[in-house]
Amino acid sequence: MKINRLIGILAILLQKDKVTAPELATQFEVSKRTINRDIDVLTQAGVPLYTTRGTGGGISIVDSYRMDRTLLTSRDMQSILAGLRSLDSVSGSHYYEELMEKIQVGSTEIVNGRDYMLIDLSSWYHARLAPKISVIQDAIEQHHLLTFMYVSKSHEGLRRVEPYFVVFRWANWYLWGWSLQNDECRLYKLNRMTDMKMQETHFRPREVPMPDMRPVQHDKNAIQFTALFDSSVKWRVMDEFSPEQLHVEDDGRLLLAGKYSDIQSLVRWLLSFGNQVQLVRPTEARELLLSTAKKIIQNY
Repeated sequence: MKINRLIGILAILLQKDKVTAPELATQFEVSKRTINRDIDVLTQAGVPLYTTRGTGGGISIVDSYRMDRTLLTSRDMQSILAGLRSLDSVSGSHYYEELMEKIQVGSTEIVNGRDYMLIDLSSWYHARLAPKISVIQDAIEQHHLLTFMYVSKSHEGLRRVEPYFVVFRWANWYLWGWSLQNDECRLYKLNRMTDMKMQETHFRPREVPMPDMRPVQHDKNAIQFTALFDSSVKWRVMDEFSPEQLHVEDDGRLLLAGKYSDIQSLVRWLLSFGNQVQLVRPTEARELLLSTAKKIIQNY
């Protein structure tokens, strides 16, 4: 992919005083003409590059810009490489691993030491997600419309979307795209998509807002609750709440005082603990929990 090659070329130029187009072409397995086009793209993007011809010539970053190379430390570079490596965990390929090897060839002190940061973005649904992400990437790069069947809380049906971003958030993968039905940008969860197809129809990219990547803010109207948990599920409770919020009772159970977004979500979460939790308050949540339990009993 072009953007990955551009990142790789820039990383190499930040590490080496000079590199030739044939050397880059060999490393990235493309033609010299492609590399020259990439250099033009980097220059247009504001990277101050210059080329010298003849023996000993090559492509370099201007000296004044080279002073800023110290901003890219070994730790910074390791973080970048960890991020690239994590993308392989999603796709199931070794593309980014190979890209890293190309970046590291001939590297100086910018890339050294043993890797210490490992990121795995794959999930239990990897077999379903990887093909979808691949199709979405192609559609974004080629500006093709996407169609897919989608199931939401309020509606199930066909969606026609201009794709713009693949988003990993809240431990799930999403598509951020422009809905042609609703005439606005929306977030679509990949697990809820079926029959995804990249259409022949091209679209002209529009100025769309970036997806909101700020940390989730808890609703000021969130429901406060108190519950007693069996000590054996402490590890699960700590997935969502701080250990400072837990108090050990005389009988060994853990008393938790916390907040949840809404009463329905609280009840669903508590039900996942089976008989290893007892809700103390609020009363309305206890009543909903009891009525839900009675309905479950009726099913059996």
